[in-house]
Amino acid sequence: MNYLAHAYRFLDSPLMVAGTALPDWLSVVDRKVRLRSRRVVPMLDQLDEQDRQVADGVLQHLRDDDAFHNCPAFVMLEAELSVRFRRVIPDPYDHRPPFLGHIVTELLLDAWLTEQCPEWLDRYYQILDDVCPHGLQRVVNRLASRETDRLASFVTQFLAARVLYDYQDDQRLLTRLNQVLRRVTLPPLDEQCLSVLRDARTIVWRHAEEMLAAVEAVEGIPQV
Repeated sequence: MNYLAHAYRFLDSPLMVAGTALPDWLSVVDRKVRLRSRRVVPMLDQLDEQDRQVADGVLQHLRDDDAFHNCPAFVMLEAELSVRFRRVIPDPYDHRPPFLGHIVTELLLDAWLTEQCPEWLDRYYQILDDVCPHGLQRVVNRLASRETDRLASFVTQFLAARVLYDYQDDQRLLTRLNQVLRRVTLPPLDEQCLSVLRDARTIVWRHAEEMLAAVEAVEGIPQV
C-alpha cells in the first residue's frame, strides 16, 4: 500500500497519519532504519499520548501491509501488471517488470482514492504540514533499533514535492516511476510504457474496493 491508502481512514489524527507514512519514508531516506512491531509493541506503554499516536500509525501501516500483500486481488494484479510490463520490456533478465507490477498497483490505488474523494488528498497534505518533522525523527529514534538524522529533512522535501497529485496523470506518473527506478539503480522507462499505465489504471479501478476491503477486515498486531 502507498501513502494515502494507509492514511485515508485516519485523517482526523495527524500524528497517526504521519506514523502510517514513517516506514515508507525510511525505506527511501535510510533503509537501514527499520520499524518492527516486535520492537514497537513492547514500548507502547512507555510513550506519552502524542508519541503513542505516531507508534499506532506505524503499527497500522505494518498491519495494512500484511493484509494487502496477501489479498488475492493484489496478488492477481501484481502478476497481471508484471506480465504487461514484460511485453514491452522483453529481456528476461530485466528486473523491472515484477517491481513495477507491485508498485504501480499501489500507486494507482492512491490515484483511485483521490478520484473518489479529492478532498482526502488535500486533507492529507494539510494535516502533515502541521506535524513537526524533527518530532517524528525523535520518535523513530526511540522506536527503531538504530538512529537516523536524515528523516526530518526528507519529510520536509516530501511535503513540498506533493508527488501524490501526479498519480492522476499517466505522463506524470511515468516521471515519478522513473525517479523511483533511478533511486533503486534500475534503468528508466520510455514512453512505450504509457499504454501499460493506461490499461493498469482501468484494471486497478476494477479491483480497488476489493483490495481495500481486505485491509479493513483485518485487526490485531502485525507479524513483522
